[in-house]
Amino acid sequence: MSPAATTAALMAAKRAKGLSFTDLEAVLGRDEVWIASLFYGQATASAEEAAQLAAVLGLDAATEAALQTYPIKGCLDPVIPTDPLLYRFYEILQVYGLPLKDVIQEKFGDGIMSAIDFSLEVEKVPDPAGDRVEVTMCGKFLPYKKW
Repeated sequence: MSPAATTAALMAAKRAKGLSFTDLEAVLGRDEVWIASLFYGQATASAEEAAQLAAVLGLDAATEAALQTYPIKGCLDPVIPTDPLLYRFYEILQVYGLPLKDVIQEKFGDGIMSAIDFSLEVEKVPDPAGDRVEVTMCGKFLPYKKW
């Protein structure tokens, strides 16, 4: 089953059941963002997690098996996203990427923030001028080593 077909099957099943990623968070005991990344082929479910999703969403065996395959991560196509919401994240990196790099390296040294030992949370923050989106990324710092 192709990644696109898996994503389509998962999204259709979620829609048909009237469930949100927050609802599925309660089922799997995993964060809603991680579950969404699983739906888009950017994470791997354990056999137990895949079985739980299959039971809740009424998935066929092929989709359940596809949830357990190791993905090709970061395979957005095109590289520069055209969806307006995704493009804004790209724009944020274009504007603030180098400043973030400098501030992180001033505080931690020469290294990177892990996207493997990592969490990501999205919250809705009410505001009288219009609700705000709060995105929190938390990754382990990995220093570059010398050899």
